[in-house]
Amino acid sequence: MSRTLQQWQAARRAELASPDSWLGLVGLFWLEPGSNRVGRGEDCAVRLPSGPDGLGELDWQADRVLWRPVGGEARELATDRASSPTAVDHENLSFFIVDREGRLAVRLRDRDWMSSRPFAGLEYYPEAPVWQVEADWVEVDPPIRMEVPTVSGELKTVEVGRKAVFEREGQRVELLPMSVGEREVFFVFRDRTSGRETYGAGRFLKAKPAVDGRIRLDFNRAFNPPCAFTPFATCPLPPPENWLPFPVPAGELKYRSAEH
Repeated sequence: MSRTLQQWQAARRAELASPDSWLGLVGLFWLEPGSNRVGRGEDCAVRLPSGPDGLGELDWQADRVLWRPVGGEARELATDRASSPTAVDHENLSFFIVDREGRLAVRLRDRDWMSSRPFAGLEYYPEAPVWQVEADWVEVDPPIRMEVPTVSGELKTVEVGRKAVFEREGQRVELLPMSVGEREVFFVFRDRTSGRETYGAGRFLKAKPAVDGRIRLDFNRAFNPPCAFTPFATCPLPPPENWLPFPVPAGELKYRSAEH
């Protein structure tokens, strides 16, 4: 295995074994405009598994969310839309606000999750240089606007102005990106291993920005989305255009928890 791929896999393992892992999520609570109580009490919109019946309230007004803790000062919380979200900590619990196309939700994390649910580790296909693909980075004119569904049933609007085009097994393949940034291009895809050796809803793939009309897709770094590890994620699903008609035996395999 190449050193850089080994380092990438080690970083993936470290991320998923950390206190802030996706495996530590224990709740996702959609908010309503106005006041939303937080605590262990039955009348709370955000139900905590431990702690006081009333820890405080989240006040959602227009595009602002204020956290009003019991006996403390109110403060505004940033969502994950444009920056790192503001976390609110209570003992081993931590929560923050996620913005999904204008709908807000609280994502709740148990940072002591490994004490009751050990991390099972990750498995990969052997490294396969044949799945390091040099694709053409082709302009889509006019750009396409797609309504991409998520595992939580929401629709995410994506505008596609470029696509990665390559040939495999005598077939022309076109992959549409979910996002294109200055540092990376993000894809979601399915293939004939999905639901068998790999996660059924598909996998994620990130690539460096294109250079001189070419983009490098290293499927050895295809990885499971957050929803492979928790039911409290809101992952985008691959559009039909990104359903590959052949297996891609490269990258991360289906996660098998330590409980199975």
